[in-house]
Amino acid sequence: MKKALSLITVVVVMIFVISPTLRAQKSEYRIAKTIALTGDGGWDYLSVDEINQKLFVSHGAQVNVVDLKVGKELSVIPETNGVHGIAIANDLNRAYISCGRDSSVLVVDLNTFKVIDRVKNTGKNPDAILYDAFSKKVFTFNGRASNSTVIDAVSLKIVATIPLSGKPEFSQTDGKGKIFVNIEDKSSLSIINATTLKVEKTWSIAPGEEPSGLAFDKVNNRLFSVCGNKMMVVSDAVSGKVITTTPIGDGCDGVAFDPTSKRIFASNGEGNITVIQQISADQYKVLETLPTQAGARTITVDKTTHHVYVSVGEYGEGTGRRPVKPNTFKVLDIEPVK
Repeated sequence: MKKALSLITVVVVMIFVISPTLRAQKSEYRIAKTIALTGDGGWDYLSVDEINQKLFVSHGAQVNVVDLKVGKELSVIPETNGVHGIAIANDLNRAYISCGRDSSVLVVDLNTFKVIDRVKNTGKNPDAILYDAFSKKVFTFNGRASNSTVIDAVSLKIVATIPLSGKPEFSQTDGKGKIFVNIEDKSSLSIINATTLKVEKTWSIAPGEEPSGLAFDKVNNRLFSVCGNKMMVVSDAVSGKVITTTPIGDGCDGVAFDPTSKRIFASNGEGNITVIQQISADQYKVLETLPTQAGARTITVDKTTHHVYVSVGEYGEGTGRRPVKPNTFKVLDIEPVK
């Protein structure tokens, strides 16, 4: 009897000891649905229009528009050759789409998705694109020209070209006149003054290397750069000081920040998302690694619903840059587990 009681005591103790660990390992997120999208080819950034609940997804030579209320494709915006990014301007009811292969920006109506105009002759291969409501300007970050083309968001006239120190990647605005952009080949981060249209400073983000995606915590003035050497670098947006780093997965190209949950999501091309919890402005921990699909490397978050979206297709056979299988492109709609 004593042995039996002792065994029961051990089991009970083990349950109490193990249970917190098991709870910690339980996922905070799940793939709620898969949204099939038309068309073929590769993909890059995706952007959510939170006010109208639409998702704009770059895809080959088109942009797929998803109605997030019903989780289905609503429309297709064609003639976006080599599309990279989509910048949403709700105050102007416009979206600005960077078309890398013809060095242009397509401007469309947010409600009808009809073309308003095309801005030609940006720097070569406009990649990331940003709308800054503070200055009412659009900034394209041109991968093969190492510069930024600045467009008046209303008149659609090119007003400046800003030289950069290297190949620009993703960007963010503080909404107060500062534009931040990762410089991939220099492992640095540059700050552009949205009024003078000049680079004010460039900071190293070492030990991070080859930064791509960039997210921003406006409350704490913290920048999150995801890097090619499998780490996320947290920088002070005022001083440029590197605060800390956290590990992420391989092949990361995008990162998103939800200011309500204070979580950062790094989308890793190896087939998962690193979910990082912000404990304080200077403290961060990896909460979990959420499986997605190989190739799902770009990401966005809807700050109103807290859903996370990644786009992905299936690759065919081969080595190097493998072809994408026809009719396999989709968006993974990831929601918090309630």
